[in-house]
Amino acid sequence: MKTIILNGSPRKNWNTAMMLKEAQKGSESAGAETEYIDLYNLSYTGCRSCMACKRKGAEKCKCFWKDDLSPVIDRIFEADTLIIGSPIYLGDVTSQIHALIERLHFCALSYDDYSNYFKGKINVGIILTMNAPKVIYNLNYKNKAREIASAFKALNGNVEVYPCFDTLQVEDYTKFDMASFSETHKREMREKQFPKDLENAYKLGAKLSSR
Repeated sequence: MKTIILNGSPRKNWNTAMMLKEAQKGSESAGAETEYIDLYNLSYTGCRSCMACKRKGAEKCKCFWKDDLSPVIDRIFEADTLIIGSPIYLGDVTSQIHALIERLHFCALSYDDYSNYFKGKINVGIILTMNAPKVIYNLNYKNKAREIASAFKALNGNVEVYPCFDTLQVEDYTKFDMASFSETHKREMREKQFPKDLENAYKLGAKLSSR
Protein backbone atom coordinates (compact mmCIF):
# COMPACT_ATOMS: atom_id res chain seq x y z
CA MET A 1 0.00 0.00 0.00
CA LYS A 2 1.28 3.46 -0.92
CA THR A 3 -0.12 6.73 0.45
CA ILE A 4 0.77 10.14 -0.96
CA ILE A 5 0.27 13.10 1.40
CA LEU A 6 0.21 16.59 -0.12
CA ASN A 7 0.40 19.77 1.93
CA GLY A 8 -1.32 22.57 0.03
CA SER A 9 -0.47 25.17 2.67
CA PRO A 10 2.52 27.54 2.49
CA ARG A 11 3.06 26.93 6.20
CA LYS A 12 5.06 23.75 6.73
CA ASN A 13 4.60 23.34 10.48
CA TRP A 14 1.24 24.84 11.33
CA ASN A 15 -2.37 23.64 11.39
CA THR A 16 -2.68 21.94 8.01
CA ALA A 17 0.76 20.37 8.20
CA MET A 18 0.14 19.15 11.74
CA MET A 19 -3.09 17.48 10.65
CA LEU A 20 -1.43 15.88 7.64
CA LYS A 21 1.48 14.55 9.67
CA GLU A 22 -0.97 12.85 11.99
CA ALA A 23 -2.77 11.40 8.97
CA GLN A 24 0.62 10.17 7.76
CA LYS A 25 1.19 8.41 11.09
CA GLY A 26 -2.25 6.84 10.79
CA SER A 27 -1.46 5.60 7.29
CA GLU A 28 1.80 4.10 8.48
CA SER A 29 -0.01 2.39 11.37
CA ALA A 30 -2.10 0.61 8.74
CA GLY A 31 1.05 -0.63 7.04
CA ALA A 32 1.21 1.89 4.21
CA GLU A 33 4.39 3.26 2.71
CA THR A 34 3.99 7.05 2.78
CA GLU A 35 5.40 10.04 0.94
CA TYR A 36 4.85 13.57 2.28
CA ILE A 37 5.19 16.52 -0.11
CA ASP A 38 4.97 20.26 0.57
CA LEU A 39 3.44 21.60 -2.64
CA TYR A 40 4.78 25.09 -1.99
CA ASN A 41 8.31 23.65 -2.37
CA LEU A 42 7.52 22.74 -5.97
CA SER A 43 7.58 24.94 -9.05
CA TYR A 44 4.49 24.40 -11.18
CA THR A 45 1.33 25.96 -12.58
CA GLY A 46 -2.12 24.80 -13.49
CA CYS A 47 -2.83 23.10 -16.82
CA ARG A 48 -0.99 24.75 -19.74
CA SER A 49 -3.43 23.36 -22.31
CA CYS A 50 -0.49 21.95 -24.29
CA MET A 51 -2.80 19.07 -25.33
CA ALA A 52 0.07 16.58 -25.22
CA CYS A 53 -2.04 14.20 -23.12
CA LYS A 54 -4.70 14.25 -25.85
CA ARG A 55 -2.40 13.36 -28.76
CA LYS A 56 -3.19 10.10 -30.56
CA GLY A 57 -1.14 7.29 -29.07
CA ALA A 58 -0.13 9.32 -26.00
CA GLU A 59 0.22 7.50 -22.70
CA LYS A 60 -2.98 7.88 -20.70
CA CYS A 61 -3.16 9.43 -17.24
CA LYS A 62 0.14 11.22 -17.71
CA CYS A 63 0.90 14.94 -17.69
CA PHE A 64 3.71 15.66 -20.15
CA TRP A 65 4.50 19.22 -19.03
CA LYS A 66 8.03 19.27 -17.65
CA ASP A 67 7.89 20.81 -14.21
CA ASP A 68 7.94 19.65 -10.59
CA LEU A 69 4.32 18.47 -10.51
CA SER A 70 4.32 15.99 -13.40
CA PRO A 71 6.36 13.30 -11.57
CA VAL A 72 4.12 13.77 -8.52
CA ILE A 73 1.08 13.11 -10.72
CA ASP A 74 2.75 9.92 -11.95
CA ARG A 75 3.22 8.75 -8.37
CA ILE A 76 -0.37 9.65 -7.42
CA PHE A 77 -1.74 7.41 -10.18
CA GLU A 78 0.46 4.59 -8.86
CA ALA A 79 -0.68 5.07 -5.24
CA ASP A 80 -3.48 3.45 -3.27
CA THR A 81 -4.37 6.50 -1.17
CA LEU A 82 -4.08 10.26 -1.60
CA ILE A 83 -4.44 12.63 1.34
CA ILE A 84 -4.37 16.35 0.66
CA GLY A 85 -4.62 19.27 3.04
CA SER A 86 -5.36 22.92 2.50
CA PRO A 87 -6.23 25.97 4.53
CA ILE A 88 -9.31 27.86 3.41
CA TYR A 89 -8.40 31.14 1.73
CA LEU A 90 -11.27 33.41 0.69
CA GLY A 91 -13.70 30.51 1.03
CA ASP A 92 -11.68 28.11 -1.11
CA VAL A 93 -8.63 25.84 -1.17
CA THR A 94 -5.26 27.28 -2.12
CA SER A 95 -4.19 27.90 -5.71
CA GLN A 96 -1.67 25.06 -5.42
CA ILE A 97 -4.51 22.60 -4.82
CA HIS A 98 -6.54 24.01 -7.71
CA ALA A 99 -3.54 23.68 -10.03
CA LEU A 100 -3.10 20.07 -8.89
CA ILE A 101 -6.76 19.30 -9.59
CA GLU A 102 -6.55 20.77 -13.10
CA ARG A 103 -3.47 18.76 -14.00
CA LEU A 104 -4.57 15.51 -12.37
CA HIS A 105 -8.09 15.59 -13.76
CA PHE A 106 -7.35 16.76 -17.31
CA CYS A 107 -4.79 14.09 -18.16
CA ALA A 108 -7.26 11.36 -17.15
CA LEU A 109 -10.21 12.83 -19.06
CA SER A 110 -11.13 11.44 -22.49
CA TYR A 111 -12.00 14.05 -25.10
CA ASP A 112 -13.61 11.31 -27.21
CA ASP A 113 -16.54 10.68 -24.91
CA TYR A 114 -15.69 12.46 -21.61
CA SER A 115 -15.11 9.12 -19.91
CA ASN A 116 -12.32 8.48 -17.41
CA TYR A 117 -9.08 6.88 -18.64
CA PHE A 118 -8.09 5.95 -15.09
CA LYS A 119 -9.28 2.45 -14.19
CA GLY A 120 -7.57 2.03 -10.83
CA LYS A 121 -8.88 2.93 -7.40
CA ILE A 122 -7.37 5.52 -5.09
CA ASN A 123 -8.97 6.49 -1.79
CA VAL A 124 -8.83 10.22 -1.12
CA GLY A 125 -8.87 12.19 2.12
CA ILE A 126 -9.26 15.97 2.08
CA ILE A 127 -8.33 17.87 5.23
CA LEU A 128 -9.47 21.50 5.34
CA THR A 129 -8.29 23.87 8.05
CA MET A 130 -9.85 27.26 8.62
CA ASN A 131 -10.11 30.22 10.93
CA ALA A 132 -13.88 30.17 10.43
CA PRO A 133 -16.14 28.47 13.00
CA LYS A 134 -18.27 25.48 12.09
CA VAL A 135 -21.43 27.55 11.52
CA ILE A 136 -19.68 29.64 8.84
CA TYR A 137 -18.31 26.51 7.18
CA ASN A 138 -21.78 24.99 7.00
CA LEU A 139 -23.30 28.19 5.61
CA ASN A 140 -20.60 29.32 3.18
CA TYR A 141 -17.88 26.74 2.57
CA LYS A 142 -19.46 23.29 2.70
CA ASN A 143 -20.72 23.35 -0.89
CA LYS A 144 -17.26 24.32 -2.11
CA ALA A 145 -15.80 21.41 -0.13
CA ARG A 146 -18.25 19.09 -1.90
CA GLU A 147 -17.13 20.46 -5.27
CA ILE A 148 -13.51 19.78 -4.40
CA ALA A 149 -14.40 16.27 -3.25
CA SER A 150 -16.33 15.56 -6.46
CA ALA A 151 -13.24 16.40 -8.54
CA PHE A 152 -11.40 13.52 -6.88
CA LYS A 153 -14.16 11.00 -7.57
CA ALA A 154 -12.41 10.47 -10.91
CA LEU A 155 -9.88 8.41 -8.91
CA ASN A 156 -12.66 5.84 -8.36
CA GLY A 157 -12.12 5.42 -4.61
CA ASN A 158 -13.75 6.64 -1.44
CA VAL A 159 -13.47 10.40 -0.91
CA GLU A 160 -13.75 11.82 2.60
CA VAL A 161 -13.57 15.44 3.74
CA TYR A 162 -12.50 16.42 7.25
CA PRO A 163 -12.96 20.11 8.13
CA CYS A 164 -11.00 21.55 11.05
CA PHE A 165 -12.61 24.75 12.39
CA ASP A 166 -11.65 27.84 14.37
CA THR A 167 -7.90 27.30 14.22
CA LEU A 168 -5.19 29.29 15.95
CA GLN A 169 -3.74 31.59 13.30
CA VAL A 170 -0.53 32.87 14.94
CA GLU A 171 1.48 32.29 18.10
CA ASP A 172 1.17 35.88 19.36
CA TYR A 173 -1.85 37.93 18.31
CA THR A 174 -0.43 41.11 19.87
CA LYS A 175 2.07 41.38 17.00
CA PHE A 176 -0.64 41.61 14.34
CA ASP A 177 -3.61 43.77 13.38
CA MET A 178 -6.18 41.06 14.07
CA ALA A 179 -8.64 42.70 16.42
CA SER A 180 -11.58 40.81 14.91
CA PHE A 181 -10.45 37.65 16.68
CA SER A 182 -10.38 36.68 20.32
CA GLU A 183 -7.00 35.22 21.18
CA THR A 184 -8.52 33.76 24.33
CA HIS A 185 -11.12 31.87 22.30
CA LYS A 186 -8.57 30.74 19.72
CA ARG A 187 -6.26 29.37 22.40
CA GLU A 188 -9.15 27.60 24.06
CA MET A 189 -10.00 25.91 20.77
CA ARG A 190 -6.34 25.02 20.30
CA GLU A 191 -6.18 23.37 23.70
CA LYS A 192 -9.56 21.63 23.71
CA GLN A 193 -10.60 20.95 20.11
CA PHE A 194 -7.43 20.75 18.06
CA PRO A 195 -6.10 17.62 19.83
CA LYS A 196 -9.37 15.90 18.86
CA ASP A 197 -8.87 17.05 15.26
CA LEU A 198 -5.35 15.61 15.25
CA GLU A 199 -6.69 12.31 16.58
CA ASN A 200 -9.34 12.24 13.87
CA ALA A 201 -6.73 12.99 11.20
CA TYR A 202 -4.76 9.97 12.44
CA LYS A 203 -7.88 7.82 12.22
CA LEU A 204 -8.64 9.14 8.73
CA GLY A 205 -5.16 8.20 7.51
CA ALA A 206 -5.46 4.73 9.01
CA LYS A 207 -8.92 4.15 7.58
CA LEU A 208 -8.14 5.25 4.04
CA SER A 209 -4.83 3.37 3.93
CA SER A 210 -6.20 0.07 5.25
CA ARG A 211 -6.20 -2.84 2.83
